[in-house]
Formats: sequence, C-alpha cells, structure tokens
Amino acid sequence: MEGRNIRSAVVTGATGMIGSTLTRLLIEQGIKVTAIVRPGSAKRGNLPDHPLLTVVEAEMTDWKELQPTTYGDAFFHLAWMGTYGDARNDYELQLSNISCTLDAVKLAERFGCQIFVGAGSQAEYGKPKTVLSPESKTKPENGYGIAKLSAGMMSRGLCKQFGMAHVWTRFFSVYGPGDNAYTMVMDGIYQMLDGKRPKYTAGDQLWDYLYSEDAARAMLLAAQFGMDQTVYCIGSGQVRPLAEYIELIRAAVGPEAEVGLGERPYFPGQVMHLQADITRLTRDTGFVPQVPFEEGIQKTVAWARTNSES
Repeated sequence: MEGRNIRSAVVTGATGMIGSTLTRLLIEQGIKVTAIVRPGSAKRGNLPDHPLLTVVEAEMTDWKELQPTTYGDAFFHLAWMGTYGDARNDYELQLSNISCTLDAVKLAERFGCQIFVGAGSQAEYGKPKTVLSPESKTKPENGYGIAKLSAGMMSRGLCKQFGMAHVWTRFFSVYGPGDNAYTMVMDGIYQMLDGKRPKYTAGDQLWDYLYSEDAARAMLLAAQFGMDQTVYCIGSGQVRPLAEYIELIRAAVGPEAEVGLGERPYFPGQVMHLQADITRLTRDTGFVPQVPFEEGIQKTVAWARTNSES
C-alpha cells in the first residue's frame, strides 16, 4: 500500500491524551515533531524530552501570527477550547474554535504541509440510534458538535483552495493514560482508587471504547493513507453494554473496589447507542484496533495509580 512519506509533522493540542500519545508514536517512527502548546500548559509534562521534538508555545488565537522556522509534511489539529460541560454551549467560544481551525489550515500551508488531519467528534451526529458511518446524517445538538461539523467542512474547503489534502476524523469514546479526570472512565478509576463508590446508571448503553494508542495510530494511518477530502470514524467498531466496561474497570482497580450500578437515573435524552463504523478507515488505511479494553484499562489504571500518588 503506497502512502504519503511523512518525515516531519506538526501537532496542535499536543499535551492532551490523544495529542501526547500521537506525538510519542510519531517520534517512535523517527518523525520530527513540532508540538504547538499553550504557554504554561499544566500538561506540558505529558510530552517527552526528545531530540526529535520541538515545542512551540502559542495561544490558539495567536496562530495567525506564527511563522514556522521548519518544514512539515503532515499537520495534525487536535487543539480545541470548551470540550466539557457548559462550555460546549458557549457559542462565542465554539465560534472561536472554528476560526482557529481555519488559522490552523493557514499555518499548515505556511509549514508546507501536504496533508491536514483534523480531529472531529461523534457529537457531529447528535443523538444516534444506529451504527455511525461517515455517510450517516449529521445533526449536532450542542454548540460543540455544531462547531466541530462546521470546522471540518470549512477546513476541507480551505485545504482544497490551497491544494492541500484534507482528512477529517470523528472520534468516538477514547480512553487511556493522560485522560481528563472528568471522563466516565477516569473519574470512576480515581473514585475507586480513593475508596469511594462511584454511582452509575444501569449501564444498558451500548458503547464503543478505543484505547488512546489505537486512536493515535489511526490518526497517523489516516495521514499516511487516507483519501483526500474524506471523513473517517475512529472507534473500535465494537460495542459492549456500559455495565460491562464498568465491571472491567472495577476488576482492574482491585477486588475491594465497589461500584453503584443502577444508582443514578439516565440523563434526559441519554444516548443509548454509540458505535463507529470503521469500514472505510480499515479499507483505506489498514487500521485494525490492537488493544482490547481488558488490556487497555489495566494500563490506564496503572497510570492513574502513579498519577494520583505524584
């Protein structure tokens, strides 16, 4: 399978879970990385100290002024403001994310990149009831999903103007070391490690979880082999009841851990089925998930133990 020769890459949002995992993967592949991070980022320690890594500090709103001093083959755009809670419906903030995504494309053009890979979200679909493919109807129901969908469409058009290949990835539920403490997986782990009893719904939701290393590998493969102007769903392609995931998390923490399944009501409008159709991704790039949840959650709990003790 012939693909793009990527010798150097630019990564925004490089200190986040997926961004830092992708950065380490690129370095392992011998690819030079320019990581663009917020000044004074509290997650700067997620990035390794390596000769192939150059860290550039810049606020997202300052990217339009940033002048590259090196060349880049691929541009991975993962940075985003307001990804959680009420900030998802901060429309001014989400509008700024769209503008910054277009600034990222212009920055990629100044780097001389041949491909721009953006990180979208399953939120672009709204509240689905079926397996989701790139062709599935998009109907976002919050500002975050609307902005992701808009950013993907606008950046696609701008890349076409520049003659730069464009791939938009829609992430489903990714977990792993470095995950934010407020996610279902990490919040439950921290509570159990602290001897608490996290409360959950009955866990009948059918969910698709993908380990962060697999997610990063999918992004790299999309850059190397993805078709121009294409959307790819990134997930495991498999579902389990959420209750099964919760029990596996509890088992990974230890036999003394307790969980309160069924002790919380479902949220109004609860999404009950979230599964990615990765057929196109596998066909075009050869991506197949390699880390089962049982293995990935063990690694995630081990990281959380160290992190909670530091």
